[in-house]
Amino acid sequence: MPLIVVTSSPRVAPGLLSHQAWQALRSGRVLAGSASHPQLPYLAEAGIEVTVVEPDAARLAREAVEQTVVWLAEDDEDFMRAVGHAAIALDEPPLIEVVPGSYDLPGARVLDLVAVMDRLRTECPWDRKQTHESLVPYLLEEAYEVLETIEQGDHGALREELGDLLLQVVFHARVAEGFDVDDVAAGIVEKLVRRHPHVFGSVRADSADQVNDNWEAIKAAERAARNEEPSVLDGVPLGQPALSLAAQLLRRAGRGGAPDALAAGIGQGLGRELFDLVRRAQEAGVDPEAELRAAARAYRDRVLAWESQPPSPS
Repeated sequence: MPLIVVTSSPRVAPGLLSHQAWQALRSGRVLAGSASHPQLPYLAEAGIEVTVVEPDAARLAREAVEQTVVWLAEDDEDFMRAVGHAAIALDEPPLIEVVPGSYDLPGARVLDLVAVMDRLRTECPWDRKQTHESLVPYLLEEAYEVLETIEQGDHGALREELGDLLLQVVFHARVAEGFDVDDVAAGIVEKLVRRHPHVFGSVRADSADQVNDNWEAIKAAERAARNEEPSVLDGVPLGQPALSLAAQLLRRAGRGGAPDALAAGIGQGLGRELFDLVRRAQEAGVDPEAELRAAARAYRDRVLAWESQPPSPS
């Protein structure tokens, strides 16, 4: 006789089970190890009797030798491992079959993050007192740490740093009043679909340049619908580091046909010299932010090497 283990995901609404799972649940005696299993009310509604028992691996394996037993699994991996060992120890071990009742779709673990954030916001004094403004330094720090792992090619660390950055997004959505993380996700999904008609519509785009042209045209139409005066500088965040800000402003203005003379003699003193350097980098097709970061990393390496040298004799 078989022991059928029906699994289900806590990230899927209870009661939404596969056809194969419902068939299995009607094929033999159904047991569960907890009276609080989330599936129990829905199985009772479907007329399936579930007996709640104290989890006993050896007894469960023995019962499955004599009759078909369906075990309603929960988060009990250690217990199921013990059941497997107990079954192997029998002279005639039962066949153990795992039937997925529900399973996670891609992105399902984000639901866990939302649940954890809800609890932190409610129960942790530090998380409870945070505001959008107080979280800004952490958002910037995590974004820069993501950038650092990419520059270093450390993809193992990138996974962790992206998680830290994702936390900041979920944190801000939880702090917000008037919208939540679902509204945030819905907004970006709607925008992506709207701005990719070559993927989700009938527009054709055979190159990245065509995609960019479509993107700009769609953004211009969105601004017109909001009665906003269009500008080539729309969407340039002024809060970014000054070097990348200057580079992006120059790039956008040049793309919009602004005369080169507008970039001459900007600012005073050192500011003027720095802006001119950025302009020259743009003309040479060089990213000034990346160049300066590379120079800064080289300087860091020199300082670290200097620190590691033994002190010279006095």
